[in-house]
Parts: sequence; structure tokens; C-alpha cells
Amino acid sequence: MFDDGCTALSWKVDNISILAQNWDWQTEQAENLIRLQIRQISNPDIDMITEAGIIGKIGLNSVGVGVCLNAIRAKGVSFDRLPCHLALRACLDSQSRTEAARILQAAGVASSCHILIADSTGGIGLECSYVDIVELPANSSGIVIHTNHYVQDHPGVIERIDLPDSVARLDRIGKLVSTGRDGPTVTTVSQILKDEQNYPVSICRAQTEKSTTATLFCIVMKLDEKSAIVTVGRPVHSVDTLVLDQLD
Repeated sequence: MFDDGCTALSWKVDNISILAQNWDWQTEQAENLIRLQIRQISNPDIDMITEAGIIGKIGLNSVGVGVCLNAIRAKGVSFDRLPCHLALRACLDSQSRTEAARILQAAGVASSCHILIADSTGGIGLECSYVDIVELPANSSGIVIHTNHYVQDHPGVIERIDLPDSVARLDRIGKLVSTGRDGPTVTTVSQILKDEQNYPVSICRAQTEKSTTATLFCIVMKLDEKSAIVTVGRPVHSVDTLVLDQLD
């Protein structure tokens, strides 16, 4: 059963650019999460939260490019395009969100997912399938939000929405962001990602008899400062906090 529920957002106002996500998965996977720091010669350095053995996941690089991921269930795979996690790594190897988006549009992504890329200039969503990539630009308020279903049209792609709460979470985070009076601050976005409306299948997800997954970590990146705060576990009851700011 597909039950990978994640909620992500990019929010840019004035000189502040926030990229954030709750990453939801089976609780047994929590012990496999690692912080991976990669120092590179030709490409930017990388600081990300990933799973052992995966070289491209959720995080940011030393020039302030960040990336988040939403799983989407749709039929089809292309063996001529980049696998999802290599696409994420390509984003983190990039000098800007524009370059990252251009690389993925040229190479394609092998299967269905949503990749949210941002830097100090704002964010862009890329809804990927095995046949296309459709851009999801920021709205007039500088916001991109996404959960676990397509919001753009992908002709010929057959989607299966196995998480009915994905639609509810997208609507909920949209309302919370639109009423954020203080704008895109780390505190405001962190509070949004603690939301438990529609518990247990809420933005801050819990594992119960009604939900086989929970939020395993929350990451809030402040890309104009090239830093991030990671809360390990459900953000309402986190077990640890990491600061990602060693990229300069």
C-alpha cells in the first residue's frame, strides 16, 4: 500500500525565502535516517537528511539551493530518464533553482513525484511523470505548496490517489499559509508544520490504526541565509534538533 504522505512549501517575500517539508514514512525507517554532509570541488557542498545509501534527498547546498520531495502514485516508468533520487542530487549540485529546473527538464525524471526547488529568489515546483515535467510556479504571494497528488494536468498519465488526505492537507496548508500574518519566518512555518487538524492524517502525521506512517522529520530551510533547522520525529513531540549551517 502507498502511504508516503509528505507536505511541502516554498514561501518567498522580499528578501526572505523559506523552503520546508514534513517527511512522513513508516516509523521503522526512522533509525535509518542520517545527516549527510558532502564536500565537493567542482559543485556546491551539500547538507541533507537522507537514508543510508541514498545520495540525493531533502536538504540544501552551499549556494543556497534547496530541494524537497513529494511522492506521487502514478503508472509508468522511463529507463531513459533520471531516477528520482539522482534528480534530487542534480538539484543539490546546481548553482541556482533555475539551473536545477533546466537540468531536470532536459534530462527528465523516470517516475512520478513532485520536486520542489528553491533558492533566495523563490521556489518552483516540478510535477514529474515518466513522460513529462510540468512546472508549478509560485503564486502572486510567492508561495508554492504541494502534497501527494498531481495538481497540474499530465495528459496520458494514470494517477492513483491512494492517500485521500493528500487533498485535505493541501487545502489545509494553503489556508494556514494565507493567514500567516508574520510572513515567511522560520517560526511561522515551523508552527504550520505542527498542525494536527484531521489527526492522525494531518500535516503533522501520526501512526495509529488509521495511519501506517508518521512524520519522521521536519525541515525548515532559510535559503537567504543558507541554513536549516531539522526537528527529528513529529514536530509536536520532537526527539532531537539539528542545525544545518556549516556550508560556508
